Amino acid sequence: MGKSMTEIAINSAEQMQKLGQALAKSAKPHDLLLLKGDLGAGKTTMTQGFGRELGIRRPVKSPTFTLVREYREGKMPLFHMDFYRLEGDDLASIDLNDYLAEDGVVIIEWPQVISSNLPDEYLSLILKRVDDSWDSTKRVVTLDPHGSRASQWAEDALKIYQESE
Repeated sequence: MGKSMTEIAINSAEQMQKLGQALAKSAKPHDLLLLKGDLGAGKTTMTQGFGRELGIRRPVKSPTFTLVREYREGKMPLFHMDFYRLEGDDLASIDLNDYLAEDGVVIIEWPQVISSNLPDEYLSLILKRVDDSWDSTKRVVTLDPHGSRASQWAEDALKIYQESE
């Protein structure tokens, strides 16, 4: 199956959260979502919308200093990981396969450090700022699915997102 990348324009934090909600609505257990983008690109904002859609009531925060935050109180568990500060030895302390084996979704910010350990199926999102203004909320998000499940997930999420606009 050929992989097809799709770009969408995001103009506000609310739209970024709506994209997160659309991804959550179409997510299934064992899905893996990778978020790539510079600091402040909107990775955690998108994940907050995802968590809200799952019914998570407590604040979804970036796990930069904890590596993994687990949210088990929603419709399905959410495992939010941030590998920005990950050192080689730290990776051994996280068994990604254990998390993927659970009936939840894994979201990883800064996944580049583990690119050689990824499964065949995952959806990658690349978040880019449109301009240099620090307070601008304009972004371009590229959905880059790897595998047939990820392609279906991206397609379903885009449909839901477009209907919400």
